[in-house]
Order: sequence, then C-alpha cells, then structure tokens
Amino acid sequence: MGKPDLQDYIVATYLVHGRGDFHKKAQSIAVGLTVGSWTDLPAEKQEQMKKHLGHVVSVEELGTDDQGSVKALLKIAYPVCNFTPDIPALLTCTFGKLSMDGAIKLVGLDLPLSFTGHFPGPKYGIEGVRQRLGVHGRPLLMSIFKSCIGYDTDTLAEHFYQQALGGVDLVKDDEIFFADTEAPFEKRIEACLRAAERAAAETGKKVLYAANLTGPVTEIADKAKRAVNAGANALLLNVLAYGYDVLHRLAADPEIRVPIMAHPALAGALYPSPQYGISAPLVLGKLMRLAGADLVLYPSPYGSVAMERAETLAIANELRREQAGWKRSFPVPSAGIHPGLVPRLYEDLGNDQVINAGGGIHGHPDGSAAGGRAFVAAIEAAVNGKSLTEAATSSPELAKALALWGGK
Repeated sequence: MGKPDLQDYIVATYLVHGRGDFHKKAQSIAVGLTVGSWTDLPAEKQEQMKKHLGHVVSVEELGTDDQGSVKALLKIAYPVCNFTPDIPALLTCTFGKLSMDGAIKLVGLDLPLSFTGHFPGPKYGIEGVRQRLGVHGRPLLMSIFKSCIGYDTDTLAEHFYQQALGGVDLVKDDEIFFADTEAPFEKRIEACLRAAERAAAETGKKVLYAANLTGPVTEIADKAKRAVNAGANALLLNVLAYGYDVLHRLAADPEIRVPIMAHPALAGALYPSPQYGISAPLVLGKLMRLAGADLVLYPSPYGSVAMERAETLAIANELRREQAGWKRSFPVPSAGIHPGLVPRLYEDLGNDQVINAGGGIHGHPDGSAAGGRAFVAAIEAAVNGKSLTEAATSSPELAKALALWGGK
C-alpha cells in the first residue's frame, strides 16, 4: 500500500529503546492503535477499514544509549477521521495504551489543519496581553504570592499592593491555593484589583492578577465566569491536574474574556525520563498552546527546579512559533529566578517572555516592593545593553539584590 497524503493524518514521533526489529514494532503500533489487525481481515473488510488504518512514515535508528540499548525514532501516521476534535482523543489514540509498552516516549505530534482547525488557540496571546497592559518592547515581569494559605483578604490585598508597587506587570496566586476560606475567591479578586488601582496611582502601571481556578471540574467554567463578572483580568489553571480539555473549553468560551495562565504542576511526572513519558516541548509547549493558554509557566534552566536549556528553548519555540490563525503564547520560565539571572533569560528569549519570580522578589532585604524595583532595573538594563553592575549604580534595590544573589 502506498504512502498516504499526510494532510489528513496526525503524525506521532516516538523515541524507543530496545534490541528488536524496529520496523516490525512500528508496523505493530500503526495497526494496533488504529484498526487492531489487518492481515487477518478479508479483502472486503480491508477495503472498508482502509481509511482508518495507521501507516509507518519512517524508522530511524540513532545508535545506542548508555545501557547499550539501541535507540530509534518511529513516525506513525494516524488518520484524522479516527479522532474527535479534542486533546483527550489525541493523547489516548496516539499514546494511551502504548505508553505502557516498555521504553517508549512520545516526543512529537505533527497536527494537520483538519485537526487544529477545531481549536481557537490562545484568545489573547503575547500581543493581546501586551495591549491589556500597555507594555511593549521589553519582557514582562510577574511575581507570585508566597504564600496564600491562611491569610485573610485584607492581608493578601496588602501583599498584592507591595508587589504592584514594585512595578510588576502581573501577579499570580500560588498554584496550591485551594483552601481559601479566609480569602474567598471573588472577594479576593475585588480586593486585589482595588490594591492594583491604589498602586497604579503611584506607579502609573496596570497590573494583571491571575486568580487560581479551583474546585470540582464541573464547576470550573462557572467559577471562571464569576471571576470575570467580579472584574478578574486574568486566570490561573493547573492544566495537567484538570486536563487539557478544561483549558480548551475555557479558552473557547466567549464569556471568559481574560487571558489564561497555565501552570505546569504534574508535568514532572511526564517529561523528565529519556525513555518514558511525553517530551517537555510537547507537554508544556505545543499542547498548552493548542488548548488555548495565553501564558505558560515552565522550569527555567537556571533556577531551583531546573530543566535542560535546550528543552526550555524548544518549549518557547513551540509557544511563539508563527502559525496561521493562532496567536503566540507567552513563555514564562520560572523557579529560582532572581535579578542576577535577567541577562541570561534575555539572551535566551529576548523581549517576548515573562520573567517570573517568587523568592527573588519577596526575599529582597528591603521587602517585596524593592524586590520588584530590582527586577525592573535589571530588565531595563538588559533591554538597553547595559551590565547589571552599571545599572546597580543608579538602583540601590538592584545593588542589594546582586549583593545577595550575585549576577552577571
């Protein structure tokens, strides 16, 4: 049978380790994840099932790994007609039971327009978020509540004010902020937005607040709409815990008129192994953007939860790749970021990123507002080609941050 026209196929790329016949394995996957069996079918049934049959696109051996196993990349094409237009179908049909079949990792998905056309992608993306803030020509700066649990609404609003006073562009809830009885969701949003207005009167800057969506999955969409009605200007979702499809439905809902930030919680259960799971650029890049995330957090290569630099760049490339009909998503490298790392982040990702800090802001010797100002000075220096040492001569906040954490 000849090779199919791939415009109507989803092509999955797998990295496999072993010693067997990879061509035979690839053929087994192509048949097993589509029609189940082929050579045993009568000719009439084969003709009927042909449109559903998977095909081997290529098999490429890559040498051996450290344990002496042979590595290979297998590309398998799956007919789009086998899928409903949603990410649960995509993952189940390309990697569901296959994920339990030994040393095999899903490292790529090439998706045709006949599938991606059902997804609106990010509602706002990089340019939409920038327009809401009125900020262009530099990286954005975000800070994180540390912590949220156990604080009342007034205390959190004051913490928000200090962060906003430091010049950040966005503030997000901690992703573990589920038990919010002391600071109920809608009251917290209203209080923090008042704090944002209070800070704006001094700084002249807008601030987006990403409130954490929590609760039973059946209530998430309604809660998001209540947030918007309460004045929310951004939302945070633990996408992998709730599922990509939840993000897809939130992003596609016309009543949810705010950017959505995707948190990477649980991603470490999927991408780190070289032999198992799903690659980081797919989990945190392509699929997040497909589902509609406007901003995506992921580990930076320099912080406390580090990821290989090549992987972080690949994630950013997936989020910012030019693609007809889709907006680009903001990459948000995170974890352990302090002002001294800004030049490296800027060298890696340029203007279209969000620099995200928790302890790097709140741990400043002079408090959170000073921590924010230290980052603002570091970002301004990077954009203008100045060294941090030079910038610190006119920013005492940056000077103290560099003395504490070091820098380039």
